[in-house]
Amino acid sequence: MAEFTLRLRRYDPESGEAPYWEEHTIELEPHRSVLEGILQAKNRFDGSIGIRCSCRAAICGSCGVKINGQPDLACHTHLGRAKKRSRDGVIEVEPMGNMPVIKDLIVDMEAVHWKKIRRVTPWLIAKQPVPEREYIVPRESMVDVTQSMACIQCGACVSDCLSMEVDPEFIGPAALAKAYRFVGDPRDDQTFERLQDLAEDPHGIYDCTHCFQCISACPKGVAPMSQIMRLRRRAGNDFHIEDRNNGERHERAFVSLVKQYGLLNEAELLPRSYGGDSPLAKFKPSFAGEAANSLPVIAKGLLRRKVRPAAVLKPHKLARPDRDQIKRIYDEVEGREARAEFNIYISGKDEDR
Repeated sequence: MAEFTLRLRRYDPESGEAPYWEEHTIELEPHRSVLEGILQAKNRFDGSIGIRCSCRAAICGSCGVKINGQPDLACHTHLGRAKKRSRDGVIEVEPMGNMPVIKDLIVDMEAVHWKKIRRVTPWLIAKQPVPEREYIVPRESMVDVTQSMACIQCGACVSDCLSMEVDPEFIGPAALAKAYRFVGDPRDDQTFERLQDLAEDPHGIYDCTHCFQCISACPKGVAPMSQIMRLRRRAGNDFHIEDRNNGERHERAFVSLVKQYGLLNEAELLPRSYGGDSPLAKFKPSFAGEAANSLPVIAKGLLRRKVRPAAVLKPHKLARPDRDQIKRIYDEVEGREARAEFNIYISGKDEDR
């Protein structure tokens, strides 16, 4: 047995009182889970502690919380390991973020998580006519969606999503990973419609900011951001959907600038997103209207020296050897006959999280 101190964030919205921290000392073996520690504190010291749990085997996803500031499953985190990762030897446990708190460590997943899951039509829309027996699906197609199928709906990725902090209407990593489960399934009859819907939605696939937080947070290796990138590639490269949010053209401009200069020239990014890939895009009429709307953002960039007037006229380039190396990467990737998709479930190792 060993002693561990749990610092639990307590909050009951119905009481009208502000949230507060409460500490309890529990005794358990270091290999026992944080969930078992919370349940011991609940049984011994305060039966009013609110915690949601079910399987205790990292399958149901019910016990998602933040442990030392990081989202995780309480049943999947050892007390000894959590103590080592803490700042002062005290294990801090608080509710997940981006969702309203019902009580203590319990959040309202219905208000955010499940609402967004329903938004992406999370079921298969069968092609017609339906086969008399079963669909014969290529093995490669099922392998492709295996990673997204591993999601246990714990909400850890939603909790840590920075895009949702800025834009609560963002569909979110969990729901978009679920969307790819059906977009990647050849039995679905609405692939184009699904992709167009998610591309045209201002809070859809192009609202993700590539912060990688959802990949770090996921306890099952689903890598939601990777699924969002797959949705983008399917929408832009396979179905050539040019969305009204300009997301596809913005990505294309981003890629072309790095290919040309070896690094991102932010002064050119907006003109090329709206005016095309040409270096003269800033002088095209199609860019004029958007430039006028973007004047406040451009002014901030100039004031904060993120964009320099000289860089607009004469953009910085990497040295020729470095640019040549980057160009070789482009040539190799673009020269492949088929697009390579990384899937940790078939490309990784057993010990990879």
